[in-house]
Amino acid sequence: MSYLAELNIGRLVAPVHDPRVHDFVANLNRINALAERSKGFVWRLKGDNGNATEITFESDPSLIVNLSVWESAEDLEYFVWNTVHKRFYQRKASWFEPLKEPHFVMWRVDETHRPTVEEAEERLMHLRAHGSTDHAFGWDYLPSTRLWKEQRCA
Repeated sequence: MSYLAELNIGRLVAPVHDPRVHDFVANLNRINALAERSKGFVWRLKGDNGNATEITFESDPSLIVNLSVWESAEDLEYFVWNTVHKRFYQRKASWFEPLKEPHFVMWRVDETHRPTVEEAEERLMHLRAHGSTDHAFGWDYLPSTRLWKEQRCA
């Protein structure tokens, strides 16, 4: 049996202590705690501050990273689109710059595996170079997920 790893990156419009991103940063622990209590949640990357805002991605300090493992894509999809997380996702344009390349990727991992930032970066680069494959994919690659189609532009 395998689990699902996911990486989502974003470039904040301002540093984490700037008032323009205060609502996002102030709610990170709340949303992360909700994820950890959600059905199917297995693990998430976090630093000493309890979230991953201090972890550098692609050697770019303005990029923040969310890296987690879930029992299934359906569990992750439910958390993203059917909890209070959705309200924060809908406000992402207020806090994050638009990225020209894919910034979200998923891949299968062994139940005991916890991915590294380097592994996640490689998966994202693979998705950017080759599109969705068994090695790295987006929501569109998973026939069992549908909420992302209905909700992402709502």
